[in-house]
Amino acid sequence: MNILRYGSRALLVEVADLDRAARLHTALLRDLPPGALELVPAARTVLVRYDPRATDPARLTAALRAVDLRAVDLRASDSTAAAGAGTVEIPVRYDGADLAEVARLCGLTVPGVVARHCAAVYRVAFCGFAPGFAYLTGGDPVLRVPRRAVPRTRVPAGAVAVADEFTGVYPRESPGGWQLLGTTGMPLWDPGADPPTPLAPGTAVRFTQVGPPHPRHP
Repeated sequence: MNILRYGSRALLVEVADLDRAARLHTALLRDLPPGALELVPAARTVLVRYDPRATDPARLTAALRAVDLRAVDLRASDSTAAAGAGTVEIPVRYDGADLAEVARLCGLTVPGVVARHCAAVYRVAFCGFAPGFAYLTGGDPVLRVPRRAVPRTRVPAGAVAVADEFTGVYPRESPGGWQLLGTTGMPLWDPGADPPTPLAPGTAVRFTQVGPPHPRHP
């Protein structure tokens, strides 16, 4: 790992890939080094904010380098326990505009896509793009599909979508290029709530099908 100073109160840990970033974040959630205050994971980094009155860059760097990433279990239940949260269930009506195209790309039927999407236990790897947007990993590898060649200028709030290895839910209306599988009415971003989103990094997530299939997807 490469560890950089990030201002006067944080260190930025760079690792090789998403798997190592997730392992590091899970390990630090389970056993936060003395003086560390906050963790911000991303695709290949973990930002560690610290209290300079309780530690210093040298001591914190030594603690970070001592983490054995090989010993970390990335099963969603383990990382959720480390995060101190339960599994979040998101109800979905599978009525997305790209559902049939995803089925074609995966060589599945539409019910097969829905079944595989609901069967997985996901883990929030990191958040970004927009407030409340969580990048979920752990899905069925058969459902790995590319982003749309032409992004949409408007994706509705609550759209459940996939792209590459990730699943996500658009918390508010915005442009977007992911493949749309369905919609949920579950609010995922409320700045007046504490916490403002149930999808903190490390949280386990499951999708459950609700309602009948949309008429265009028999």
